[in-house]
Amino acid sequence: MDPAAATRLVSRLLADRVPHDARPVVVLTTPALSGPRARATAVGVLQVLRPRTVLTIDSVRAAALGAGADLSGALLVIDVGAQLSEVALLIDGRVAAARRATVGTDDVRAATLAELVTAVTTLVTGLLRDDPRPALVDALDRGPLLAGGGALRPELAYRLSARLRSHVRAVPRPQTAAVRGAVEALHSVLRHPALSPPLPLPPL
Repeated sequence: MDPAAATRLVSRLLADRVPHDARPVVVLTTPALSGPRARATAVGVLQVLRPRTVLTIDSVRAAALGAGADLSGALLVIDVGAQLSEVALLIDGRVAAARRATVGTDDVRAATLAELVTAVTTLVTGLLRDDPRPALVDALDRGPLLAGGGALRPELAYRLSARLRSHVRAVPRPQTAAVRGAVEALHSVLRHPALSPPLPLPPL
């Protein structure tokens, strides 16, 4: 992350929309394997908004929430973004294991779609090899969820299904699933008594 550039971007997009005396509650979605330093840097960027609270949530978990997925069991989420692809095993809504690769839709043209499929397949097989828990097998049998801008390409889900021998399902409006999940998380936070007096809920 380039903190200076990110701060300028946040300021340009949002700062003028936040009243000067407001102390907003902000939800930040982050890659599942982001360490404390990366999260702290991102939270630092958001200080330009003078937040009251910054809630961080894994992007894969947010995407599952935004898709309305059943989080009561094991779920495999594949998130293919512009520059990063992630695979994560969620158990009861928590990230139990994850892998990521610095490849995404920005790198994909017709000739290289197969390379993206191979990269994602390698992430899944890496999980199976390094963390061979029964829940992961159950999640594959259940069928992985595919989110992110890459899920807008129907051939990606089709090819991944063939390679993984599992029914990979693209979530509705996959490019904004994580944002919708962040809104769900924000609503839960705003209802928490620790944030009393209650704050108005933002529109969906």
